[in-house]
Amino acid sequence: MSGGVDSSAAAHLLLEAGYDVVGVFMRHGEESAESCKMPNGSPNPLLPILQGRTDHKQGCCSASDALDARRVADRLSIPFYALDLQSDFSRIVDYFVDEYTQGRTPNPCVQCNNWIKFGRLFDYADSVDAEFVATGHYAQLLETADGPALVRGVDPNKDQSYALAGIDRPYLKRMLLPVGKFHKPEIRRLAGEAGLKVADKRDSQEICFVASGKHAQFVRDRSSAHTAGNIVTVDGRTVGSHTGIEAFTIGQRKGIGIAMKEPYFVVRIDASTNAVVIGTKSELAQAKLVAKQVNWLVDPPSSPFDGYAQIRYNSDAVPARITPADNNTFSVAFDSPAHGIAPGQLCVIYAGDRVLGGGWIE
Repeated sequence: MSGGVDSSAAAHLLLEAGYDVVGVFMRHGEESAESCKMPNGSPNPLLPILQGRTDHKQGCCSASDALDARRVADRLSIPFYALDLQSDFSRIVDYFVDEYTQGRTPNPCVQCNNWIKFGRLFDYADSVDAEFVATGHYAQLLETADGPALVRGVDPNKDQSYALAGIDRPYLKRMLLPVGKFHKPEIRRLAGEAGLKVADKRDSQEICFVASGKHAQFVRDRSSAHTAGNIVTVDGRTVGSHTGIEAFTIGQRKGIGIAMKEPYFVVRIDASTNAVVIGTKSELAQAKLVAKQVNWLVDPPSSPFDGYAQIRYNSDAVPARITPADNNTFSVAFDSPAHGIAPGQLCVIYAGDRVLGGGWIE
């Protein structure tokens, strides 16, 4: 329970369906300073645990979320626990920093699902003899002849199946995704009817541990790597310089800091030289990609097949030919060239609305 409307509504829907529900809040953000303490000066027991910087939005924002989650649990009359996942979440932060300093574009929300929400949370579920782990993700689980299938949520504007593609397949039979069969306005209405004060709470849009637009500074504060270098065109012309490759991602147009006669995009980041390569939209287009560290949610295919590939959370899945090299690698040949293929992002393979699996773009 994050303190948002989706997980709150999920708990309500589970109770309505007759489940015995336990609410869990994951403490993992960075604690803010004096304003987040209790009146007697002691740390708020519901605050996230990580000590350190106080210059970004986490801290009191997360304290507020924790309190919102507890209020919802009280309203629903369910047990509520805050879990200290500091050491586990440190792994997410380290991954985020390491990927950017290597010229890749990380996806910490996907890794949080893989490692924590549907990883460590199952350990806790086992410790209290809980059969299922449920979240407020907009996706669905449907029974098929070969076991549970992860499919898109019914609300195309909120579908989060992409972010769940890295979950270990055996966990599917122990997952519950109650809000996936609803549209977002319906979830807000249900929450309001249940008397949950978070019914109209704004959705979180940013990475939970980094303030909006501050990810490059966040990386610099936590890395000793020298990442400054030149901005060059595809044909090798040096047209400027930059203070760090962590400020760029493939497909980026705004914020490059170079005035050209036509729109230019980041088309490649070379971590070996710290060069940021820019080009036109046609030069950004790529016909193929290779993905590794593959996770299949079906029996691993052994021969090429046609499907749909989605290269970012907020992009569309597009027709492609997928060729497995082994159970840990596949290549994708797009029917039409794709723009913004970024190493470090997840490529998720669909058959219609069903998630077949995903791999990290190399």
